Amino acid sequence: MVQSAQRATTKARSDQTAETVVYAQGLTKIFKDFWMRSRVRAVDNVDFTIHRGEIFGLLGPNGSGKSTSIKMILGLLKKTSGRLSVFGRSPFEVDIKKRIGYLPEESYLYPFLTARETLDYYGKLFKLDSKTRAKRTDELLDMVGLTGVQHRQVREFSKGMQRRIGLAQALINDPEFLILDEPTTGLDPLGTRQVKELIIALGARGKTILLSSHLLADVEDCVDRMVILYGGKVREEGTCDTLLRSQDKSVVQTDRLDPHTIEEIRQVLERNSHRLESVEAPRQRLEELFISIVERARTENVATSGATNAGHTAAFLAGNAEQVAERLIEGLVAAEPSPALPEDRAMGVEETPREDEEAQEVIEDLLSEAQEPETPDVPESKRPSDPAKPAGPQPKPQSDTVDDDVISSLLADADDTPDTKGSGS
Repeated sequence: MVQSAQRATTKARSDQTAETVVYAQGLTKIFKDFWMRSRVRAVDNVDFTIHRGEIFGLLGPNGSGKSTSIKMILGLLKKTSGRLSVFGRSPFEVDIKKRIGYLPEESYLYPFLTARETLDYYGKLFKLDSKTRAKRTDELLDMVGLTGVQHRQVREFSKGMQRRIGLAQALINDPEFLILDEPTTGLDPLGTRQVKELIIALGARGKTILLSSHLLADVEDCVDRMVILYGGKVREEGTCDTLLRSQDKSVVQTDRLDPHTIEEIRQVLERNSHRLESVEAPRQRLEELFISIVERARTENVATSGATNAGHTAAFLAGNAEQVAERLIEGLVAAEPSPALPEDRAMGVEETPREDEEAQEVIEDLLSEAQEPETPDVPESKRPSDPAKPAGPQPKPQSDTVDDDVISSLLADADDTPDTKGSGS
């Protein structure tokens, strides 16, 4: 399935403009000792070109110069001699860094950050706004199958899960040029298949990808062209078809043959000076068997604490036309609403939220209570009986009986005082 998808996208890529993304001519890197004597010639007069929209394989055994070449492309190492350009410019220019995504052979992640915090952090490094970071984080976590564990710290992840979050980190800036160094290391067969399909899908969308891996079967399924290094030099270069097609063998595939038919075919081949070497039934690949077993387990809803099935490719990694449409829709949604029309006001349309009105009423009640003077306790029989009376300062209750008694006592005291004075004189 992966091979057929790769062949289906090869022709589409060949029609694209052959703009050069990476150009290397006579590229050489020599590591020297303290006395500036040549110690290791890691890359020796290497020539290769990577075109836009191409999936390019950089292969070779350990110590062949793959990682050194990648570090020079990224501007992490300075070349000794030769020419090297990325997007037509020097790899040391800072402006081109935002156009590149890089997944190193070992993912160096902050162990105490969660998966979501990790992607948000790298989004901030590329100066993405909070809305864009949140949206891309959701899409990437779904794409690599880590949505269910997005709040777990990275130090709790297995190596395969760390590779998944590392791949998401490499895509957070929507790079034009993606460099993947051993992307399937530590992944289970299912994750390996998903990464290969993702690489093919990104290539079909016009991304330029440099893939370096020791797993040659993975490279064979994905790349358009490849370079094989050994001892720092290019030993072979070309497409998969030209390098892998056997020139001295033929394969004939039919339905199952009975012994009599096989014998007749053998005799025909011998009469024409050919030899029937073997007849056997095609065997299923172990990868296909493994994936079918996992898929059956998932249909049975078997629980797992690891990575789940990867989702669709993140929407922001799609083509330019879709990105323009998406930004247009976001702009319309975020536009400021128009003011209310006069007839709307006449019909009693609320112009303030209900929450603001309730808050205003609470504030008015508190101010009224603060301004209300203290009143003496009044018996229940003399308290107002209307519970619906509006809040606010109330007049003091009038008590005619109490006032008459007080006045009468004061008048009696005033009358008694002169009599007492007169009798005493």
